[in-house]
Amino acid sequence: MGRGWTGVRDGAIAVGVVAFLLAAELLGQHPATELAPVGYLLLIAGGLSLVASRRAPLVVLAVTGSCALGQLAVGFEVPAVAFLVAVYAAVRAGHRVVTIAASVIMLAAVPLAMLASPRGWPVGEALTQARDVLPLAWLVAAGAAGEALRQAERRAEDAERTREETARRRADEERLHISRELHDSLTHQISVVTVQAEVAVHLARKRGEQVPEALLAIREAGREAARELRATLQALRDDGTDGKNPPYGLDDIPELVERARTCGLDATLTIEGHRHDVPVAVHRTAYRIVQESLTNITRHAAAARTRVLIDHRPDALVVRVDDDGPATPSSPPVPGVGLLGMRERVTALGGSLTAAPRGGGGFSVHAELPTGHTS
Repeated sequence: MGRGWTGVRDGAIAVGVVAFLLAAELLGQHPATELAPVGYLLLIAGGLSLVASRRAPLVVLAVTGSCALGQLAVGFEVPAVAFLVAVYAAVRAGHRVVTIAASVIMLAAVPLAMLASPRGWPVGEALTQARDVLPLAWLVAAGAAGEALRQAERRAEDAERTREETARRRADEERLHISRELHDSLTHQISVVTVQAEVAVHLARKRGEQVPEALLAIREAGREAARELRATLQALRDDGTDGKNPPYGLDDIPELVERARTCGLDATLTIEGHRHDVPVAVHRTAYRIVQESLTNITRHAAAARTRVLIDHRPDALVVRVDDDGPATPSSPPVPGVGLLGMRERVTALGGSLTAAPRGGGGFSVHAELPTGHTS
C-alpha cells in the first residue's frame, strides 16, 4: 500500500472521529456554557491529531488524552473515541508499556476532570459517568486490536524474509549446478581442442613447416576460451565477490582487436575522450559488446575492414563497432543469441543499443552505457 493511500486513510479516520464526536455532543442536549467554544476546539483538535498517529503515535496519544480531559473539564461528556484510536495506533507501533501507563493515568484522570467541570457532578455520579466516557472494555479492546495487528505484521515480515532467504539459497544452488555442468561439459571439450591445436603447431614447427595462421588462431581462441570459462565458473561459484579474478574490461579491448587482425580482418581501434572511472559492470559490458561484434564480423559478415570506437563522454561510455560487410537496410541479417544477450546487458545498465545495417552498406553496433558521472 502506497504512502499516498495511507495518508488518505488516516485523514478519513480523523475526519470520521471528529464527525462522530461533534454529533455526540450536539445530540447530547447538554446545557450550554461559556467555555463551549473551547470544548469544540479541543474536540476537533483531538480528532484531527489522529492524522499523525502513524508517524508520531506517542505524541498523538498525549494530545488526544489531553484534549479528552479538557473537554470533560469544560462540560463536554462525549466518549474518548480519539484516545481509543490513539491507544490502538500506539500499541500497533510497539509502544505497549507507555500506552498502558497512559491508559491508567487516563482512567484515574477522567473522573477528576468531570468533578472540575461546570456541571458540578457529585463524586459518585462522576465515577459512574466516567465509565461511559472511557469504558475499560473499549480500552482493552483497542489495545488488543493494536497488538494483534502488530503481531500479524511481524509474522508477515518474517515470512517475507524467509521467502527471500529461500530464493537466495535456491539461486546459489542453481548457480553451483550451472558451474558444475559447464565444467563437466565445456571444459573438457575446450581442453581437447586446445591440446590438439598445440600438438599440430608443435609438429608443424618440428618438421620445419610454416604454421597456418588459422591453426594459430584456433590455438589462441582455445586458450582464451579456457581462461574465460575458468573466470566464469569462478564468478558463478563465488557470486562475483572474489576479486582475485577481475573481469575483462576496457583494458582488454586492444587485445580483442589484435586477435581480429590475426584472423585476417583489417581492424582498427580508436579511443576518444577523457577516461574516468566507470563501474565494473560497464567495463565488462563494453568488452562483451566488442567481443561479440568482432566474433560476428569474423564468422558471418564477410567484411574486410572494421572500426572499433570507444568514446569516453562525461556521463556515458559509447561503444561503436562498424564493418564494411554486405549487410544493407533492405537485407538485414537475422539477429542471433549473441545480439540478444548484448542487448540484455546494455538494458540492465540503463543504456541503449542500436544494431542495424548502415545506409552505405555494412553493419553497425552502437551502445551508450551510462557511467553515473555528470559534466
